[in-house]
Formats: sequence, structure tokens, C-alpha cells
Amino acid sequence: MAHSKRAPEPRRRALGIKVGDDVVVLSGSGKSATPRKVLSVLRQDGKVVVEGVNVMKDRQRKTAGGQGGQGQETVEKPFPIDRSKVALVDPKTKKATRVKAVVGTDGKKVRVAKSG
Repeated sequence: MAHSKRAPEPRRRALGIKVGDDVVVLSGSGKSATPRKVLSVLRQDGKVVVEGVNVMKDRQRKTAGGQGGQGQETVEKPFPIDRSKVALVDPKTKKATRVKAVVGTDGKKVRVAKSG
């Protein structure tokens, strides 16, 4: 029996970003100092979907139960951006920071800002 050769899966690195976190966009068209919410995290691709950033028009087929009719409707929705373009916001200083994982007193991992 012949074995098929598959390419090894790429190593998945921890993103350090979770859904609901406040982040600042560092580069690109959505660059600003205002914190925005993370809507979803695509861990395998190393991308995040951020509220109000990289918003594009997506055409969807109209549903029979909704507005009825035929054709398509245009919906604006945010698309993913690379994780390297965002930085977490430290809740104390309200500035962009990097995080590290530290084992807390109860034995669970806790994210701690590297900025201090």
C-alpha cells in the first residue's frame, strides 16, 4: 500500500488576542489610535476580524423568508486582517502594548502587559 506524501501542517502560533479584546490598528487603511473590538479570530490563518476595519461590500442572495424577491442584496461586513497589523490595548494606560503569558496564583495562565 502506497503512502501519500502530504505537506506538513504549518505551526500555529498563539495569537494572544481573543474575541472581545480592544485592539489598535497599527498599519493599513484602518490605522488609528482609537481602540476597536475584535469580532473573531482566525487562528489557522493568523488573522483577526476587527470592528469597522477592512469593511467591504459582500453580495448575498436574498432569502425567501426575509424580504422576498429575487436577485442579490449588498451587505457591508468586515473582512480579516493580519494579526501583525493590530496591537492589544492595555486597560490601565489605554495604549498599545504587547502581552506575555504568566502563570497566576491559582495555576491558570494570565495575560500581562509587557509595558509595565
